[in-house]
Amino acid sequence: MKFDELDDRMRIFETARDYCVLPGIYIVARLDGRSFTRLTKNLHAFEAPFDPRFRDLMLDTAEGLLADFCASYAYTQSDEISLLFPLDCNLFGRKTRKLNSVLAGYASARFSLGLGSLATFDCRICELPTPRQVVDYFRWRNEDAHRNALNAHCYWQLRKENHAPDDATTALTGLSVAQKNELLFQRGINFNDLPAWQKRGSGLDWEEYDKPGQNPVTGQATLARRKRVRRDLDLPMRDAYGQFIATHLAGDSVPGRDGLSPELS
Repeated sequence: MKFDELDDRMRIFETARDYCVLPGIYIVARLDGRSFTRLTKNLHAFEAPFDPRFRDLMLDTAEGLLADFCASYAYTQSDEISLLFPLDCNLFGRKTRKLNSVLAGYASARFSLGLGSLATFDCRICELPTPRQVVDYFRWRNEDAHRNALNAHCYWQLRKENHAPDDATTALTGLSVAQKNELLFQRGINFNDLPAWQKRGSGLDWEEYDKPGQNPVTGQATLARRKRVRRDLDLPMRDAYGQFIATHLAGDSVPGRDGLSPELS
């Protein structure tokens, strides 16, 4: 059997179940750290419940994904990253198999290099037909961050008081949001005063700026319009965050699609 014939026959088994996201559908990739509780508590001495060093590793990973794959917006909280692609994105032919594998591999490698030891991510593709659903998706993750932050601060306050893990979990079961806030307040913590990135996550998008330069022929000073990644550690919440995402969608653009060159870190 000739190689070309064998190649055609065997590739069917690789591609027969390839699925592509339809045109006109928004693509959001959500990446989650695998076994990150063990990674951050047992293998590395990160501070609980939140550590700026871990936050920065997640931001660096999110920024790499945003820039290297020409996404338009990234959001990260805890051990997850959500990546929004432009509506006309044709990355990997919109094949979910390729998107899931390459994005997860890239995030795993980038985070591992920053950490100095092995870390892995998985990836799933969300297909969102309308801008409203894109807004709802990011509101969902934003509000999940708020809920998780409140629970985490309560849990670790109890742990610091020598409660066993199961006892701390049981003590929080059934408590309302108001009761959890009161639990913290009685211990000298006003949840509203905690850093916004802990309660709401962080966003990354593109901003325009003027980069000073020099005309190589005349020597005159020049300004070149460029784009670079902007990190936002003070995101709004609820309706205000929804409006932020809606406004972002209305101006959906990334470097290379609007004639502006990116400046990447």
